[in-house]
Amino acid sequence: MGQISESRRRQIRHKGRMMALSRANNGSLPAPVPVSLIAYSAPPATAALEAGVSVMPFVAEILNDELQAAGYGRPRNMDQLKDGERTYTLTDATAVYDGDQICGWKLFAAGGT
Repeated sequence: MGQISESRRRQIRHKGRMMALSRANNGSLPAPVPVSLIAYSAPPATAALEAGVSVMPFVAEILNDELQAAGYGRPRNMDQLKDGERTYTLTDATAVYDGDQICGWKLFAAGGT
């Protein structure tokens, strides 16, 4: 494990909070089982607050370890990210690499209903 992985792990575990990620339920039964994970989402910038947070995407950073342990695979568009009482829909997910290994993901989401 490299320096990028260790640094990322420390930041997310120290500043993060529990969230749940699940596949979009496209009418399949049973409903997909969510994966509980620790995610870090930076607070909105002052400019975003002045313009209105609703125009800004929700961005969360997660580790790949929890996804691998649950056999979740890669996050995909339309997956659901639950943060407390709010549920967001993923619009994009970018892998974060440490050398040639994926150490985490940056999730971009919309909604918050």
